[in-house]
Amino acid sequence: MKKFLFVILFSAISSVVSAQNPTVRDFANKMGQTILYLNNFYLDTVNLTNITDKALEAIVQELDPHSAYISAKDVKAMNEPLIGNFSGIGIEFAIINDTLTVQSTIVGGPSEKVGLKASDKIIKVDDEQISGKDLSIERVHKYLRGDKGSKVKITVKRKNIEDYLDFLITRDDIPLHSIDAHYKTPQDYLYVRLTRFSATSHKELMNILREYNGNIKGLILDLRYNPGGYLGTAIKITNEFLQKGQLIVYTEGRTVPMMSEYADGNGFLKNTPITVLIDESSASASEILSGAIQDWDRGVIIGRRSFGKGLVQRSMPLPDGSEIRLTIARYHTPSGRVIQSPYEQGKSTDYYRNQIERYIKGEYFSKDSIDFPDSLKYTTLVEKRVVYGGGGIMPDIFIPQDTSFYTKFYGELNRKSIMADFANSYVDSNRESLIKKYPKFRDFCNKFEIDDKIFINFLSFAKQMGVEPAEGDLDISSNEIKKYLKGFMIRSLYSFSKFIEFVNQYDADVMEAIRVLDTKKG
Repeated sequence: MKKFLFVILFSAISSVVSAQNPTVRDFANKMGQTILYLNNFYLDTVNLTNITDKALEAIVQELDPHSAYISAKDVKAMNEPLIGNFSGIGIEFAIINDTLTVQSTIVGGPSEKVGLKASDKIIKVDDEQISGKDLSIERVHKYLRGDKGSKVKITVKRKNIEDYLDFLITRDDIPLHSIDAHYKTPQDYLYVRLTRFSATSHKELMNILREYNGNIKGLILDLRYNPGGYLGTAIKITNEFLQKGQLIVYTEGRTVPMMSEYADGNGFLKNTPITVLIDESSASASEILSGAIQDWDRGVIIGRRSFGKGLVQRSMPLPDGSEIRLTIARYHTPSGRVIQSPYEQGKSTDYYRNQIERYIKGEYFSKDSIDFPDSLKYTTLVEKRVVYGGGGIMPDIFIPQDTSFYTKFYGELNRKSIMADFANSYVDSNRESLIKKYPKFRDFCNKFEIDDKIFINFLSFAKQMGVEPAEGDLDISSNEIKKYLKGFMIRSLYSFSKFIEFVNQYDADVMEAIRVLDTKKG
């Protein structure tokens, strides 16, 4: 088996080595020969899989910060969010009091079909007791996900029913949406939160637009915390906003041909006013879209400077199912900007430390702390406004990060998920009465309040979890805590999208986007 592994590895290396390049062939032979020596002569038994994985990781670490080696066991998990689906039973869940609790069933999914309901407690999976303090999200995924067509037996405790209920569920493909929230504001602007550029993102966006029959007066596209994804998807979505012949992006690499992508003029939103929200976590494909919108003066970019990832990766499969994700090109925005932040090969730690230093020097809080050299100055293609390359997209309107409510107490509540756990538990105990009193999201949003009784119970719950406020903490953080307690209850009662709609009422970026669109409308 070990010799077979060596043959696979050596064949994989040799197959991509050109006969006209003896230097590369020599390096490949050297690596393969070393593994052969280890297998045949080393004193102890050697785990060749482990050694090979570590060797490949070390090689790739000497390249740019975004090339990566991904082991076979990790490939599926890393690809899943971009492919857009997984196989499972189709529920949204929470772990409440160490018990797996159904929050909702996915419409048309396997669990809905067999009659699972919100607030059902899943006690056993395939007759194995699963409740307890060691229950984790990772374990839940292990229990409930599996191959399409496979069956799983779950045992449920349902409120007001004495006996346990057994369900046999056949796993099926469950859509993994990249747009996790959308709604129309009172001003008839469509808000869309795109969390990644997956294989299904463009289709999801078009389905949402059809849902509103194009009856929108502007778009707020939220790309905050969006790390990127497929280049092709970014191009397809950006195409929806631009006029025919306008350049979307172009790429240049050492060995790959230059690629230029232009809008085809058939964009559904090419005449719709648009604002784009970005922050320090918006990267790659998010920056391609934002850069094109900004360079063509097509819309207004709002928020904070984006991450600065302007490199294109290609996944290259290896024989054992692992992958090398190798940087093959740089991309340029239509004005010619390179968005990639500076880096040195083999110094990824320094590269990511620079991102942290942005925060330390106050970039998230003050636009004046950001300094671009004149050598990185460009102009937009229509209005000839000054923009900069060499380190992310700088927004047209800077919105500082709000930390006015932050205390150590609030931070602990957030990190330990105590607000969400309390809200889930409260809804779980009062779901029927809450739904009866507030049948619609807007009813709950306008009429329900976190009163003194609920807040005191929450503080008691937090104390049981080992978290107590210091003197003055509640004066600073209580309003924010109450906002998120109510928001998490909305998420549990209605949907994640409604949760986002609620908290966005207090979001400075979203409020600024509405103001900008109002100005354009006027």
